[in-house]
Amino acid sequence: MYPLPVDRWKPFNRALYKASLPLALLVWLLPMLAVLVTSIRSSEELSQGNYWTWPKHFALWDNYSAALTQTPMLHYFANSVLITVPSVLGAMLLASMAGFALATYRFRGNTAVLFAFVAGNFVPVQILMIPVRDMALKVGLYNTVWALVIFHVAFQTGFCTLFLRNFIKQLPFELIEAARVEGASEWTVYARIVLPLIRPALAALGILVFTFVWNDYFWALCLTQGDAAAPITVGVAALKGQWTTAWNLVAAGSVLAALPSVLMFFAMQKHFVAGLTFGASKG
Repeated sequence: MYPLPVDRWKPFNRALYKASLPLALLVWLLPMLAVLVTSIRSSEELSQGNYWTWPKHFALWDNYSAALTQTPMLHYFANSVLITVPSVLGAMLLASMAGFALATYRFRGNTAVLFAFVAGNFVPVQILMIPVRDMALKVGLYNTVWALVIFHVAFQTGFCTLFLRNFIKQLPFELIEAARVEGASEWTVYARIVLPLIRPALAALGILVFTFVWNDYFWALCLTQGDAAAPITVGVAALKGQWTTAWNLVAAGSVLAALPSVLMFFAMQKHFVAGLTFGASKG
């Protein structure tokens, strides 16, 4: 049974719903607004306990330039790029090939293989923390960028395979059969027919994987030590001092760390929405 549209609700329920939306939006935006305001507040105001009022003096340029020049923020940013871009490309490539095989080939054990891909997503990450760290130490990848790249590719491929396999399943199978009859190889069918048709799904999935990998803190903390391979999420946490913390610099670093994900979403928003609604309606 589907829920009723809002315009068919009782007048009181509809009014209560519309009145609660601004409140929910304010609660959701309040932490982000607090970080933004703190990032342009001077250290003198913070030392005086001025946390919640509007800043008397704006220190936008001072705070952000200090976050970039007086801390290894650019180094952390470069590490995040080196980790995120190969992770997204690797996971998307492997998942698209696995999804193509599971969606178009009929063989015994197809469902079991799909379940094997999906099962890893239900394992609590805390259980894997020590084994993954020990394995990285034994193979000599601990505290390297490649440890995080290999980990993210391995752990993102399962979800991405399920996602793309379901999209490929919705494609007209006659197109694939016609290409095979015409003599196209399986690689040609995959690269020339399937990939262009699932481009919206790839865009939506790419944004999701990019956001997850870029914002990852747990595994970056487990597999790195020091500044050599630390991404920007660990770098922002490292801005906290031992005895005192310049919260205006921490807030500025947090804004800089979140900026790529936000820009990526807005740049790919049309493709993201198209990918999520792809195949939602038939007609």
